[in-house]
Amino acid sequence: MIEMPPLQFAKLNGIRMGYYDAGPMSDTPPVVLCHGWPEMAFSWRHQIKALAAAGIRVIAPDQRGYGATSRPNAVEDYSIEHLTGDLVALLDHLKIDKAIFVGHDWGGFIVWQMPLRHRDRVAGVVGVNTPHTDRAPVDPLQIYKKRFGETMYIVQFQDPAHEPDRIFGENVDKAFDFFMRKPMPRKHANVGEAPVGGIGASSKTNLAFPQMVAAYDPAKDPRQKILSDEERKIFVDAFKESGFTGGINWYRNMSANWARAEGLDHTVRVPSLMIMAENDAVLPPSSADGMENIIPDLEKYLVKDSGHWTQQEKPDEVSQVLIDWRRRRFG
Repeated sequence: MIEMPPLQFAKLNGIRMGYYDAGPMSDTPPVVLCHGWPEMAFSWRHQIKALAAAGIRVIAPDQRGYGATSRPNAVEDYSIEHLTGDLVALLDHLKIDKAIFVGHDWGGFIVWQMPLRHRDRVAGVVGVNTPHTDRAPVDPLQIYKKRFGETMYIVQFQDPAHEPDRIFGENVDKAFDFFMRKPMPRKHANVGEAPVGGIGASSKTNLAFPQMVAAYDPAKDPRQKILSDEERKIFVDAFKESGFTGGINWYRNMSANWARAEGLDHTVRVPSLMIMAENDAVLPPSSADGMENIIPDLEKYLVKDSGHWTQQEKPDEVSQVLIDWRRRRFG
């Protein structure tokens, strides 16, 4: 059986948020786990159990647009101000002064923004796969188009006709069969191209995810699954209910987020940890090169033989790294 704490709800920042809260309430600072796309709090099931068992309070929300949390209609309701504001409002609801924020994939982008925008609420930050970078010199979407072309998934996600939303929504089972697998072994994970907005993939990487999912045949996929049938069903059922538009709307704010970040000091001035995955093709270890320049107090840890879904592919290792770092830096 898959163990999760009871699902709780809070009305905050204009939405109704579903979240999980485990471990001793007296433990401070608690750890807040922030998921990416296409995921939800359930992606942290292994870490929730392990951290709570280690005596650490751990909180994992379904973030705006996902799972048990509200899905506003307006694209602008998914700006970085809203997404970071939701986390501050969750701390307010739980009467928590400061927390350690841990983020994977898109959740990583959010948690690295927390100490820039809400410094007094952040004790520490952990990025899982997702690096922190300085503001790009031009709109990242322009660079994505130039490097990867018009079919790159983030570029496609800007489609006002919402075609990617429809493709994923009509192929939910196939989408999770396609995404939630370990990568094939590769000789070199470091792609050597400068990251843009955290994305460090090679221009040779095929990132046309909507079309790849539509044409996908799981029976012909030699990659190893990372989800049990029961786990896969939880993801599939949730996204059949919610659809993909809420999560994709996070991407539709990238240009606006970039524009409004002009003049923002991107130096992170809290204890930080970067957990990298050896075989992540989109967020490779090389994308974390140079983070030390804008994060004075930074440690790095490499998870070997892991692709993009690190906390699910190597759950015990990721949990232990988080526990060790939390105890060492915060008691």
